[in-house]
Amino acid sequence: MKSIVIAGAVLASTFAVAGPAAASGRQPGFFVQTNAADGNAVVAYDSALKPAGRYATGGNGGALTGAVVDRLASQGSLTLDRAHGLLYAVNAGSNTITVFGVHGTTLTKLQVIGSGGTFPVSVATHGDLVYVLNARAGGSVQGFQRVGSRLIRVPAWNRPLGLDPAATPEFTHTPGQVAFSPDGRQLLVTTKANTNAVDVFAIDRSGGPAKSPVVNVEDGAVPFATAFDRAGHLAVAEAGPNAVATFDLHRKGTITALATTATGQAATCWIVYANGTFYVSNAGSGTVSAYRAGAGGTLTALGTTSTDAGTVDAAVSGNGRRLYVQTGAAGIVDAYKINADGSLTASGSVTVADTVGGEGIAAS
Repeated sequence: MKSIVIAGAVLASTFAVAGPAAASGRQPGFFVQTNAADGNAVVAYDSALKPAGRYATGGNGGALTGAVVDRLASQGSLTLDRAHGLLYAVNAGSNTITVFGVHGTTLTKLQVIGSGGTFPVSVATHGDLVYVLNARAGGSVQGFQRVGSRLIRVPAWNRPLGLDPAATPEFTHTPGQVAFSPDGRQLLVTTKANTNAVDVFAIDRSGGPAKSPVVNVEDGAVPFATAFDRAGHLAVAEAGPNAVATFDLHRKGTITALATTATGQAATCWIVYANGTFYVSNAGSGTVSAYRAGAGGTLTALGTTSTDAGTVDAAVSGNGRRLYVQTGAAGIVDAYKINADGSLTASGSVTVADTVGGEGIAAS
């Protein structure tokens, strides 16, 4: 039995502390979460879209009331920590998180641990810190310390969000994503239509969150998901006006608006960044919109690319050359080559069994 002291609490664990095998030097690919209610799983594919394995998480998926193409209504339910060769999957129906070791496209289940709340939907990681966003019961964030290839839940790092649990429809009124700022000093949560805010928690030197967040309200914006450009500007996919907005994120937790661009599409909810370009998923239109990130947070539209129906979460390969887009209407993943100018060229599609309405994708 090994005892570990974290944030003033003594926690005991029986796990091995040795780190996981790195994914470098192995076949790159991507991972898709099924979110199946009768047994969640992660399905692996290589970069040629060939199946490379199916791995049970040991938990169950779940569905928010009213959700169709994305039953978790979130971004980041499957999160890859490339630096440590670990993959984190939420089991919304079981209130747990599964930790996998990543060896190329091969996964090894290492741990299943309680999420510290109800209905986990998003995971963020920075260094040795992992935070989980729980969507139901008013929402909460729960912090974990990574030690080797395992997580230790720190009870003192739990913060309720105080959202209205009775607000309807449920899928638009639960929180959408938890994310770290690039320097790891702040933790952001999007609340969607339940307060229309980006909550920002300061993270102290021990890794714990401030007792309460700075609440940045965007009236009517329905902030769903976030990404950062290389200069550290915050970008938010806003489902209310179907737009992308950029902000300066200040050390005190406030945000200052820089630019806003309407996508002209429907259900603009998910956003990722690669090589100077933001890619935004529009679930209602079956498209991905691209925007070049410029100086001072400016946005230049690069065009819109068609996908299969129900465009949801997306993932960028580690080398920045491929974009994988999950489409929830028929459980299809569309693959694209990212060109030097930021445009996309379709390179194939694959239907993933049991993923209609699923959400969660990550790429190595």
